Amino acid sequence: MYELFKNLGSWLTSGAQWSGSDGIAHRLAEHLQYSLLATLIAAAIGLPLGLLIGHTGRGAFLAINLASFGRALPTVGLVVLVFLASGLSMLPVYVALVALAVPSIVTNTYAGMTAVDPDVKDAARGQGMRGHQVMLQVELPLALPLIMTGLRLALIQVVATATVAAYVSFGGLGRYVFDGLAQRDLVQVLGGAVLVAAVAIALDLALSGLQRLLFRHRPAQTA
Repeated sequence: MYELFKNLGSWLTSGAQWSGSDGIAHRLAEHLQYSLLATLIAAAIGLPLGLLIGHTGRGAFLAINLASFGRALPTVGLVVLVFLASGLSMLPVYVALVALAVPSIVTNTYAGMTAVDPDVKDAARGQGMRGHQVMLQVELPLALPLIMTGLRLALIQVVATATVAAYVSFGGLGRYVFDGLAQRDLVQVLGGAVLVAAVAIALDLALSGLQRLLFRHRPAQTA
């Protein structure tokens, strides 16, 4: 065990391991690219849906249950299914990652909107605000802490799962996991897993710190 961790430390700190198209720096950039793009697409889908059902109260049962269904989808299975339908491309990876990220965004956005005090909304309407103005100028700002929590959770889930890109021969940190398994190289497998975990933890800490900074004067809210 000591020898394994010694070799892992050498693998992670080797200058050669960080350079080139197969180096950690390049694979990390690929991994972040996949993760950020998938989360942005998921936000473009999930935020309007969560805002709409939270504001109107209509379609909540369907949307929340669809979100729960999205959580239950087997990511690798979905990648394989879309891969068989579309061929070799990044589309299966993005479909799977977006399907994973949307539920957290939808449910937290919906929860944030419904948590807004009804008296505040009534007061806004009493001042002559229209429905969309109440949603964008009153409900949305008050719901932002929970919305940001949903985005943070979605991004961390996507980062942890973006290793599936390597399953269909693309890059990212999952390349070390899948290549290591194929080559029976345990050090490489552990190295890839450690890097993915480190990136997820670092992003979670950074986004949590940003969230606390932005909303430090607001009462704590939970998802």
